[in-house]
Amino acid sequence: MLKELEYPFDASAILQRKKKLRRELLAQKTARLPKRIAILGGYTTSDIRQMLELFLLDQGIEPEFYESEYNQFYQEAMFPEEELLGFHPDIIYVCTCNRNVSRMPGLRDTPEQIEEMLRSEYERFCGMWDHLRETFHCPILQNNMEMPVYRLMGNRDAWDVHGAVHYLTRLNLLFAEYAGAHESFYLVDINYLSADYGLRQWSDPFYWHMYKYAVNVNAIPYLASSVSNIIKSLFGKNKKGLVLDLDNTLWGGVIGDDGVENIELGQETSVGQAYLEFQRYLKAQKDLGIVLNVNSKNDESNALAGLRHPSGVLRPEDFIVIRANWEPKDRNFEEIADALSLLPESLVFVDDNPAERHIVREQIPGVAAPEIGEVYQYIINLDRNGYFETTVFSGDDLERNEMYRSNAQRRMKEKQFPDYHAYLRSLEMKAEIRAFEPMVMARVAQLTNKSNQFNLTTRRYTKDEIEQLWQQPDRLTLYGRLSDCFGDNGVVSVVIGRLEGDTCHIDLWLMSCRVLKREMETAMMDVLFIKCRDRGIRRVLGYYYPTAKNGMVRDFYAHQGFTKIREDADGSTLWEYVIPERPEARQDVIHIETDQA
Repeated sequence: MLKELEYPFDASAILQRKKKLRRELLAQKTARLPKRIAILGGYTTSDIRQMLELFLLDQGIEPEFYESEYNQFYQEAMFPEEELLGFHPDIIYVCTCNRNVSRMPGLRDTPEQIEEMLRSEYERFCGMWDHLRETFHCPILQNNMEMPVYRLMGNRDAWDVHGAVHYLTRLNLLFAEYAGAHESFYLVDINYLSADYGLRQWSDPFYWHMYKYAVNVNAIPYLASSVSNIIKSLFGKNKKGLVLDLDNTLWGGVIGDDGVENIELGQETSVGQAYLEFQRYLKAQKDLGIVLNVNSKNDESNALAGLRHPSGVLRPEDFIVIRANWEPKDRNFEEIADALSLLPESLVFVDDNPAERHIVREQIPGVAAPEIGEVYQYIINLDRNGYFETTVFSGDDLERNEMYRSNAQRRMKEKQFPDYHAYLRSLEMKAEIRAFEPMVMARVAQLTNKSNQFNLTTRRYTKDEIEQLWQQPDRLTLYGRLSDCFGDNGVVSVVIGRLEGDTCHIDLWLMSCRVLKREMETAMMDVLFIKCRDRGIRRVLGYYYPTAKNGMVRDFYAHQGFTKIREDADGSTLWEYVIPERPEARQDVIHIETDQA
């Protein structure tokens, strides 16, 4: 990740160096996810597109853009021409502002007229969104409205039915209701961004009258960063956890020198209050499903004593892995990632020491180690980076910490068994393997966009796309949920097969890394063979497309009994399996429950 694009960033420097930064990003040997993004603008959007490209490249997405003409957002949405139709966007971003509202209330308008005006405006946008959904079947991002740059009636504008502030607030609430009722529709919260930046600067009329920019040029990187956070979240590029230092990060002072009774944490001092607020923020992130871990140069007894401080809100049990020792922090970081079965770049390193951040950033490429500033800035600097932008939220997210904790317990138990097969049997595993059904669609889409290591074809699907192919007669779908004596892992594996004649082509096969080497892949394959046989399928073709992250499954099909029939120069392979007349189960450690074919 480029340090220049991490918050707090220098917006003017990014604008000045945008071409150089783009060259640096493209020169990186990074496998990126290609995505087509259509920007339908209510004002000039060229600089927004350029900034958005930088942030997406940095987040592992290589965008291709379609950009509408100035203020043609509505016409292009309702009457798309061949160029947009042929572009087949993966994302549509409707970039509008309050200047695109058809009409604002006048002082002579009656409340009834204003109510009709509001209803008509909302229905105009609803009609556009519905038409885009029906035409393109892809996620839609829509700006809500920033507040007006002036208030005609002063503070009365906030509550008087004639006030622009009151009207735009009500319109924003209607936008929010639509977002809550429609999946794959996401609001870009311009109202918050403009307030955060400073409304007077954000909406500086100079830029509108001079360039038809609804946003101050220097605010564009902040807008692009926010939009990119939504997009990278939709395509599985979010971070999954935090790795936290302790001294002067979770509390003030060095516990080994000062003693637990003298660290600053709690209501007694202003600094202690700031650390307490940061701990509360982290506790809320944990409740959201973000995995917390400790990486501290400390004696473990001191670390645990600090985490049991009576004024703190974080306790040792809030963390999945605690590494408190005198080893180099980059080594501890890698061990934490390994214990969680995660790639190191899935975790964010939070440490007040710039030297430690530099070492981790340099030794482990791709890891985010942001500049966090002073303690009163910690929350803002983490929050504005959007590492954990929430677009899809499922029940599995609420249970994620327990899932990782249970996984760590499994790994400890594994060490007690000299025979791995006996260890697997001791887990008392049960798998539910069924065709896709409505209740798991959100999790299936989430998993297709998050899984990188055990992902043989690297295909990604939005929830809309999953729902489209779900009931197609030429598709065979399976999801797998795995539980054991330690708990429920949730939905951990997804297979999508495309049927042609007597052949099933495996278009997608992926699995969560937290259940690797537990025979779940074999259980899924056994059920796939039975489903295929029951539908008259005699042959299964498996595809492997190599990436920088999925080398671990290069020989997956060989281990499942397939025969390799082709290998291309880039390492892509094609495998074949002829289903026997009576397929037999090839694992005996998982009890399987499945539906009828």
